[in-house]
Amino acid sequence: MKRIGIIGPESCGKTTLAEHLAKKYQGVFIPEYARIYLEERQTTLYSLEDVLAIAERQKEELLHPEKLFPTQSRDPIYFYDTELIITKVWLLHKYHFCPEWIDELLRSCPMDLYLICSPDIPCAYDPLRENLDKRSFFFDWYVKEVENLAVPYRIITGNRGDFML
Repeated sequence: MKRIGIIGPESCGKTTLAEHLAKKYQGVFIPEYARIYLEERQTTLYSLEDVLAIAERQKEELLHPEKLFPTQSRDPIYFYDTELIITKVWLLHKYHFCPEWIDELLRSCPMDLYLICSPDIPCAYDPLRENLDKRSFFFDWYVKEVENLAVPYRIITGNRGDFML
């Protein structure tokens, strides 16, 4: 099993890239759970408890992707459209708090590769997006988080639909 985390600031093509790569490499696309969570509740408002519930689900996606996203492949590649690093940064930015278990899990069960989408494409309106004016700030923060984990990563620029591993 291989896990590829696709992260980056809002409106920078993470979903497009994750879907494209999952299809191209016959992998498994793991959608952004925060979006699913908020859409199911039909709201753009959320609390600390909501973000922690999202983190718990992302924990399960990280530890047991084969249970949540079954596949027939013997050696699957899972493409995560966002994951715990984004949630960690969001908790720290918005609530100035992050449970220790998130850092422990990121260190003990890292992605095999991170693809970090740069904010070099135009924003698309979406009511669930916040801080579109701080995309460079969050991009730099995500790069720093991945570098602190000392795992391989690549910065993705340009047309996400053309990218190949």
